[in-house]
Amino acid sequence: MLGSASSPRLHLLGRLVNKHKPWIETSYHGVIAENSDTVLLDPPLVALDKDAPVPFAGEICAFKIHGQEAPFEAVVLNRTSGEGVLQAKSPIDCELQKEYTFVIQAYDCGAPPSGADWKKSHKAVVHIQVDDVNEFAPAFREPAYHATVTEGRIYDSILQVEAWDQDCSPQYSQICNYDIITPDTPFAIDRNGNIRNTERLSFDKQQRYKILVTAFDCGQKRATESAVVRIDVKPVCKPGWEGWNKRVDYEPGTGSKQLFPKMHLETCDSPLSAVRATVELQTSHIGKGCDRETYSEKSLQKLCGAESGSTDLLPAPSASTNWTASLVTDSGRDSDLIFRFDGRQAANVPDWVVPQNLTDQFTIATWMKHGPSLGPRAEKETLLCNSDKTEMNRHHYSLYVHHCRLVFLLRRDFTQVDTFRPAEFHWRLEQICDQEWHYYVINVEFPLVTLYVDGVTYEPYLVTDDWPIHPSKIDVQLTVGACWQGGEVTTPRFTQYFRGSLSGLTIRPGKIETQKVISCLQACKEGLDINSLESLGRGIKFHFNPAQSILVMEGDDLDSINVALTKVSYINSRQFPTPGIRRLRISTSVQCFGEDTCISVPDIEAVVMVLPPSEPRITIAGAELLTQPAADLRGPAGLALFQDLRIISTVTKSDAAAHSPGHRPGVMEILHNLDYCDVLVIGEELDPERESLYIPRTALLGKHLDATNSTSGISIYGVDSMSHYEQAIRQVRYHNWHPAGLQERKFCVTCSELNGRYTSNEFNLEVSVLHSSGVSHMEHVNHMAVQSSYMRAVHHPVVVHSLNSVHSSGTPPVATVVIVMCIAALVAIVVLGVYRIHTAHQDSSKSEESDGKGADVDWEESAVTITVNPMESIKESPADEEAIEEEEEEEEDEEEEEDDGLEDEITSMESEDSDEEDAGDRRGAQEGKSKGRLEWDTTLP
Repeated sequence: MLGSASSPRLHLLGRLVNKHKPWIETSYHGVIAENSDTVLLDPPLVALDKDAPVPFAGEICAFKIHGQEAPFEAVVLNRTSGEGVLQAKSPIDCELQKEYTFVIQAYDCGAPPSGADWKKSHKAVVHIQVDDVNEFAPAFREPAYHATVTEGRIYDSILQVEAWDQDCSPQYSQICNYDIITPDTPFAIDRNGNIRNTERLSFDKQQRYKILVTAFDCGQKRATESAVVRIDVKPVCKPGWEGWNKRVDYEPGTGSKQLFPKMHLETCDSPLSAVRATVELQTSHIGKGCDRETYSEKSLQKLCGAESGSTDLLPAPSASTNWTASLVTDSGRDSDLIFRFDGRQAANVPDWVVPQNLTDQFTIATWMKHGPSLGPRAEKETLLCNSDKTEMNRHHYSLYVHHCRLVFLLRRDFTQVDTFRPAEFHWRLEQICDQEWHYYVINVEFPLVTLYVDGVTYEPYLVTDDWPIHPSKIDVQLTVGACWQGGEVTTPRFTQYFRGSLSGLTIRPGKIETQKVISCLQACKEGLDINSLESLGRGIKFHFNPAQSILVMEGDDLDSINVALTKVSYINSRQFPTPGIRRLRISTSVQCFGEDTCISVPDIEAVVMVLPPSEPRITIAGAELLTQPAADLRGPAGLALFQDLRIISTVTKSDAAAHSPGHRPGVMEILHNLDYCDVLVIGEELDPERESLYIPRTALLGKHLDATNSTSGISIYGVDSMSHYEQAIRQVRYHNWHPAGLQERKFCVTCSELNGRYTSNEFNLEVSVLHSSGVSHMEHVNHMAVQSSYMRAVHHPVVVHSLNSVHSSGTPPVATVVIVMCIAALVAIVVLGVYRIHTAHQDSSKSEESDGKGADVDWEESAVTITVNPMESIKESPADEEAIEEEEEEEEDEEEEEDDGLEDEITSMESEDSDEEDAGDRRGAQEGKSKGRLEWDTTLP
């Protein structure tokens, strides 16, 4: 009962002791630095209790935080004074949260020591702000910036760069300044990042600028990475073509190549109604104006199917064509033979060259390059003139230039009717004085005369009549480069000199040239082309000139014109084109709506660089040594020299297929034409009295080949394949109907492509003549006499068969040879004595002497060292040979009949088998010949 009565008393006592609640401020404002744990409160955290100084009741035991999960805690520093502190439980990050708000209460320690009956204060609001630390540097939103400006302008702002900062406070998160760190640039930047130019920019001076920019925050922390700013300067908008290259490389053999694949026309937003573009390929510096075939004039005429019978009045100087030797020549490109006349050179054409019988139909053709005439009263400049050689000064026909007019004079001879007839035909053309190469052809079908210039027909604008020329016995003179004045002057001289260049001047009497042939002769192998015509728009019109060196395009839609120009290409169909540059020019005219012209488009100039072609290596191969019996040279067909000759042409694969995938370096055989091959004699020229080199006409049938023959050799010419040249050369034959004394003959073969631009090696052939060892063809070849070098196999081994070869068993032993030589010497002495005793019987041995004559020649001309056996003849000395030749001249008539009979006898003997009777007859014949020769020999002792 005592215990239960005391407990309520204690309770009551506690309430009486702890009568008051703690007291704190109603609100607090605190600040905490980022990454710190102590909060600075205003006012400080202090709790008061009116129960003080009563223990427990007047003391503060705790501060508790209520509300959101704030990362803070309150700690009591002094229970008696009630002081406390607010601190962070973990690091505070301003970038995660800048402010915190929560509720705090203070608790006293209660009445009993156990802390029961604590009293708590009212709730106070605490607001804490986190102070930022400048821990982040500014960063640009873009790593690089780009802008384009027009030259000559000052911009307030070209572009704006922007940086930002991750810090949370305005002080550290704001960008306060930008700066350009690239020195010496004509640009500036403000605090907002706007870049401007400080001076006028020039496209010609510099087309692109690259600058570096940095940024600073308000705490003056600098950006770690700078921003790259590129500023392009474009010229003031000028109408013109853009996107084209000044040089286009062309590799031979690749077909056509686009010239302007990315080109387009800049019009500066001008409204256009029509565009006209002219593309011109300029090739005046190449040969005769463009890349043409450079074969000889005759070869070109044959290729183009021209009529035969033309006369070349300006051939290359040579021994037979020496009238052009004094003229100035210029080979130019690809061996084009060009004659340059400066008003002081001219040539008289020999009478045997002058075309005769110029009928009512004939053709005159030439290449001409001519500039403006000198002076206001320029004289006539004569290309070709046929005038009186002496006495008078009549011009029968001539072709001349006068004041940029081409005039052809043709005065007919007097006939039955003496009336005026058309005599002068005039043409006025720009081509005559433009200093460019043009091909002129005059077709005469009297009285109609037509001029072709580069394949285009021109009728004369003026035709004047004149009286015909009365017949006379005065010779005429044909001249080139001037006109011959043989009469009416004290001293005959040239007059009316030509100033310009000529090439390929020809006359063809009796026939006129066709339009097809004329076009072929002057056709270019290079020109402009259009890839994919079907891709051109319907509104595009285009036109080529005949040579395809000028292309004109028209259209009313700019996009279609741009597409059409990208299709323009260059093409060169020559297998081996002339390397070098070809100039290009594009001129443009533009029309706008309601105006004739609105903008001016400047011309553009570019070049096509034709790369050097892979040069072929022409190789001639075959047997270089032929060993043939002399009889083969005497035969009616002669000796075929080059039966196994082979012509090939190769290029290095690394050059020919440099751009072809899968090809490895090496040698590759190619096929192309040749234009001439020469088979020349090395050493002394041919002696027409006893030898000849010829090619059967049948060897040229079905081919574009001709041949000329002289004592120096054979020239086969014409544009044709290597195989046809092989076939023709293999049929070249050498004939020598008196081969005695001939030991060897040497020949050389060379071939050419493109008029000597590419030449072959010099293929040499040596023909070694093998003479029989006996006095006639019936005798066998002595095996000791024929050296092994003559019997070696080349490509076509020569096998020598004798009539008694079936009985021959090889070379006799040395001892046998010595014995045979001794016997031969003895027999010679005996026979010599008999000869001197029986000189009176000279007449009876004439027929045998005739046989001996033939044997002498064969024996004498043999180059082989012969060992004489008793059955063979003795070689005469030079004195013996002279005696024999004198006797032969005296008894020539008598020997003819006997030779015929003996020849028949020998022929029949050669056809028989080598039985004993025939062998005996042959031995008798040989002895008879030996006797005859000894009777003639008066020089032996």
